[in-house]
Amino acid sequence: MRISIVIPAFNEEENLPEVCARIKEHLGGRYERELIFVDDGSSDGTERVLRDMRTQDPEVHYLLLARNFGHQSALRAGLDYATGDCVISLDADLQHPPRLIPELLGHWLSGYDIVYTQRRDDEKLPWLKRKTSAAFYGLMNKLSSVSFEPGTADYRLLDRRVVDVIRASPDVELFLRGFVHWVGFRQKRVEYTPEPRFRGTTKYTVRKMVKLALSGITSFSVRPLHFATLAGVCVSAVAFAYAFYAIYVLLFTNRAVSGWASVLVSVLFIGGIQLLVLGIMGEYLGRLFVQSKQRPPYLIRETDDGLTTPRKGH
Repeated sequence: MRISIVIPAFNEEENLPEVCARIKEHLGGRYERELIFVDDGSSDGTERVLRDMRTQDPEVHYLLLARNFGHQSALRAGLDYATGDCVISLDADLQHPPRLIPELLGHWLSGYDIVYTQRRDDEKLPWLKRKTSAAFYGLMNKLSSVSFEPGTADYRLLDRRVVDVIRASPDVELFLRGFVHWVGFRQKRVEYTPEPRFRGTTKYTVRKMVKLALSGITSFSVRPLHFATLAGVCVSAVAFAYAFYAIYVLLFTNRAVSGWASVLVSVLFIGGIQLLVLGIMGEYLGRLFVQSKQRPPYLIRETDDGLTTPRKGH
């Protein structure tokens, strides 16, 4: 039985030796294993550290991406190259505690195909992090056709069958959190309390979180388009009603139409709705445009000599 561990890393040179040591400590020597670190275009010494770790430990492998493609693409690269009967993914900052690995494996051995983790609320987490996370999952559940549990992220175990389904997906910008819920199979939740970041600072900026949210919404829901249609119908109804009122005042009363204030407000309101609708449509059209190009989700600059080229590589 072979276990693959995939760890995306972006400027995490200080954390890599520690996360490797803790994973091996909790995984034990019971299984054949491989640890695949994916360097997502780091600008620090991550590449050097990975080369040193590979020299010292034959179970350690690395993928060097040609540039920073983003966390989801880095995860997908690791899944493409993983050869294990199951694949566990976790972050390199040690906020995803490796001590959960035996429990994840236990549920997998009992018959579950996907074992995902859910973060418990922790008052030690920064206020902004907790609020943005809650807002993200709340928005996703309202707008998406897939149910998302608050606190779930990319710390999970996937059976080989699920990994093969992900690898076969033609999506260029694959939103893994949603896709894993969408595929079904037998799933099990494991709750945990996040640990403090070992060293360094978070690489997930507000901009990246907004981009991730937009990717998730446009990947798994057309409800924003329904909202755009409904908004258009409502605004049109109000506009027609106001037009009839203006005509009535002009033809059947002695009151003069005040004019500029009401017209200005109406134009600004309708114009704002139009821009909102166009923006929503633009997000979907942009996604179709990117998908139509069929560009690879990542590019590999270099791998170590111990990794096998995937059957369907990029």
